Amino acid sequence: MDSKNLDITKSSGEKVKFSLTKLRSSLKRSGADQNLINSIIDTVRDELYQGISTKEIYNRAYALLKKQKHIYASKYKLKKAIYELGPTGFPFEKFVASILYYSGYEVEVNKIVQGRCVSHEVDVIARKNESFIVVECKFHSEEGRNCDVKVPLYINSRYQDLLSVSKMEGNKTIIPNECWVVTNTRFTKDAMQYATCIGLHIISWDYPLDNGIKDRIDRLGLYPITVSTLLSNREKQFLLSRDIVLCKELLEDKFYLDHLGISENRQKNILEEIKLLCNTTELCQN
Repeated sequence: MDSKNLDITKSSGEKVKFSLTKLRSSLKRSGADQNLINSIIDTVRDELYQGISTKEIYNRAYALLKKQKHIYASKYKLKKAIYELGPTGFPFEKFVASILYYSGYEVEVNKIVQGRCVSHEVDVIARKNESFIVVECKFHSEEGRNCDVKVPLYINSRYQDLLSVSKMEGNKTIIPNECWVVTNTRFTKDAMQYATCIGLHIISWDYPLDNGIKDRIDRLGLYPITVSTLLSNREKQFLLSRDIVLCKELLEDKFYLDHLGISENRQKNILEEIKLLCNTTELCQN
């Protein structure tokens, strides 16, 4: 079947044309070499059928990558790994705070801030030089649930309430000068249009171009612990409950693997996988 004329089904149920370019791009992000990418594309293309789901395509490509090298599969499953930070949104908030921290910001998580009318729980507060940013995180544990215009409308109303109150820090008046909304999915067209109009800074999985969540993760090497292909779901949830959200944090607190009763040999394999994930930057040190 000609892949150019093939309709595939997204998680939302929407039908779209299959894109060989998108598949190639996602495989390239895994770190796989060109020969392996071409081989996987040939295999997947031969198995396509009209109406196939994006999940099936992902699962097949993931399995083929995993057969070759675990590190490729780990990077390829990044988007799914972010969903696995749930079901609550707190690990995602901590994850967003970590991205900002390793981008040079001072950060605080889950702070109560008094507005003019009411107090507000702010997911992340970030400061660097003259920037004082309040960040609201919108986490979805299921694919296909995008943020519509009601999200920036609501968050902007809270932000305006915070702007109405002057705060003193020493002899200096401090008020936020930026508001960010970060989601692990996407924003609808109306949400993006509204945010742009009023000056809200929005970040989604792939927006802004080259500076979305996936780009920042790759650039900083801040992979969530859920990308591991060697840890079980139970083990990942245990680590998340101990505030181990990043791979680099497990390298710093290896003793949790003992708490989980993981054998020495398996620990070695897990830590090798995680070191490889962090190897693109100097952020993760043994």
